[in-house]
Amino acid sequence: MHLFYCPELSPADDQLLLPPDESYHAANVLRLRVGDAIGVTDGIGHLYNAALVEVHAKKCSYRIIDEVPQKIRTRELHIAIAPTKNIDRFEWFLEKSTEIGIETVTPLLCRYSERKEVKPDRLSKVIVAAAKQSMHCRFPVLQPMITFKEFIANAPDNAIKLIAHCEDSVKMPIQRMLDHAENVVVLIGPEGDFSPEEIQLAIDKGFKPVSLGESRLRTETAALYATMAFNLSWDKDSF
Repeated sequence: MHLFYCPELSPADDQLLLPPDESYHAANVLRLRVGDAIGVTDGIGHLYNAALVEVHAKKCSYRIIDEVPQKIRTRELHIAIAPTKNIDRFEWFLEKSTEIGIETVTPLLCRYSERKEVKPDRLSKVIVAAAKQSMHCRFPVLQPMITFKEFIANAPDNAIKLIAHCEDSVKMPIQRMLDHAENVVVLIGPEGDFSPEEIQLAIDKGFKPVSLGESRLRTETAALYATMAFNLSWDKDSF
């Protein structure tokens, strides 16, 4: 079943329209026909079985058949990461973390950041495409880019707060810090790592230094490692 994203979905309506880009994809790329079954999501947790009523490159309409019950994920992962100089690598992280499972991503502007800005619309499209591909009906939230100091000052108190950095110091393996943790925030620095001042500021604000293994990882790999570790811990606790 193909999944389509309809952010303004109103299930009470008898007949609904796919957004223009989704209509084009359904008609011209997938070549779907009237009566074909599709999935429709609003991206905030609802998934519906539906059937196409009209198929046109500029306007596809559908009717909802029923809602598909969803398992509620009670734990949340928030990764704050300095976008890479090569934006393709950052987009790769967004794609893969969306497929695996993540709730929030915040781009960070750090002292040693080589990329000073991002294009939210482009990044949001990466997230939507990855969520549809993996049949997720709750899409990650992409926060606006923010400075490291601003993020630290407003970090949530109801979460386990972790920072992954490359300096030699006492660190706990990230897996140990994730056991039974409901909400987790992980800081991932730029290619040049966090500055010593940034690391100390985070620690002063309650962030715990963690290790991501013996290898020195690229920024996007480190962030995906943290995403995998969180989800493996979550899957273990769900049994």
